[in-house]
Amino acid sequence: MPTQENDTGPTPSCSGQQSGATPQFYDVSRTYQWNLEHSPREAAGEPRGRNQTASTNAQTGSLGLVPSPDGAEQQLGHDRGFTGESNPSAPMTRSGIAGAKWNFFGHVVDSPLGVAAGPLLNGDWCEHYADLGFDVLTYKTVRSVARRCYSMPNLQPVESHVMTGFESEVRTCSKMSGSWAVSFGMPSSDPLVWRKDVERTRHRLSRRKVLSVSVVGTQREGWSLDQLAEDYAKCACWAIESGADMIEANFSCPNVSTCDGQLYQSAEESTLVAQCIRDAIGDAPLVIKIGFIEEMSSVQKLVSALDGTIDGFSMTNSLAARVRDDRGNLLFDAEPRGICGRGIREQSILQVARFRKVIEQADSQLKIIGVGGVSSGRHVDSYLKAGADACHLATSAMLEPSIAMRIRSELINESNSNGGSLVDHC
Repeated sequence: MPTQENDTGPTPSCSGQQSGATPQFYDVSRTYQWNLEHSPREAAGEPRGRNQTASTNAQTGSLGLVPSPDGAEQQLGHDRGFTGESNPSAPMTRSGIAGAKWNFFGHVVDSPLGVAAGPLLNGDWCEHYADLGFDVLTYKTVRSVARRCYSMPNLQPVESHVMTGFESEVRTCSKMSGSWAVSFGMPSSDPLVWRKDVERTRHRLSRRKVLSVSVVGTQREGWSLDQLAEDYAKCACWAIESGADMIEANFSCPNVSTCDGQLYQSAEESTLVAQCIRDAIGDAPLVIKIGFIEEMSSVQKLVSALDGTIDGFSMTNSLAARVRDDRGNLLFDAEPRGICGRGIREQSILQVARFRKVIEQADSQLKIIGVGGVSSGRHVDSYLKAGADACHLATSAMLEPSIAMRIRSELINESNSNGGSLVDHC
């Protein structure tokens, strides 16, 4: 079992990252707790509640407001995503109609871009990334009890080769080249702290931003699956009561060995827990985060079991592998860690395509959030063409906090230069 972090001082884990002098970056040379306590607004001495939505839109444009050069209506992506604000069920066209937006689980937003669970440690981080052009902010996973983070390194750079999902181990590298092993262990503030913070955050975010809260149950010795499900539901209910717009239930974490991190591998157990959450939160959108699934039969079983209970999937929550350093030693007590970033993009896109095929064959309305290795407009294009309804970023958002504005500009520029959308209608 990994040890808990020690906050007595920084322990460098990789070179080339920003220090506390640039607090808009997560400082990987310091502990999780340090980054939590030195969030962007606190470190910069800025008042909470400032939101630069208008400024962001002025710099990047709304993806729904860019006409094609010849004035013809062009769609971005397939017709599951964009809608007209006045009619959320209708396909949205890029005809320059004022108010046309992206429909994210019933919420009207300016783009398909969000931050995945992980980088947004508290409300300050959520507000900061909202200012930087992200429209969906996923509050880092919370629990019904406080839990400390694993010891450092929490983010270990690894070789960025294209992964298959079946690697037994990966090698470390001295500099970040696009992929890293993530080892946080799903830490959480005390519920009294995070519930107040979620409430404060929702109040201060623009209504054009969506606040999703990631939740996980905390397995106790001797607990049954029903008890774990009730713990998930308790956290989800607290989050909705605090103002969360939707819930993302984490059914996959390669960094923990208890069943709360492996639920997605059992359709039956996933259904039991998801139904318990649904009963607790009513009609609020519910997404579950899942890990790597290659077999189509397993995809079919999971989709069939959860259809009608959840609203969508978030995938892929890393690829698991052990991590070996340049001296031949296995890190993290030789336990697997989740590999995130560039190396998992190809497999994540393929998984999105597998799930989209099954969802369409079942005539289901389940949606998909594509996660893994997104760092350009072309990557967004690939995910949407594969069948994703939105794209969430984590690794690239931590390395380049302003990436949402760059990607939005890339989508617009590509649309203008090609006489239409970057993404062909599917």
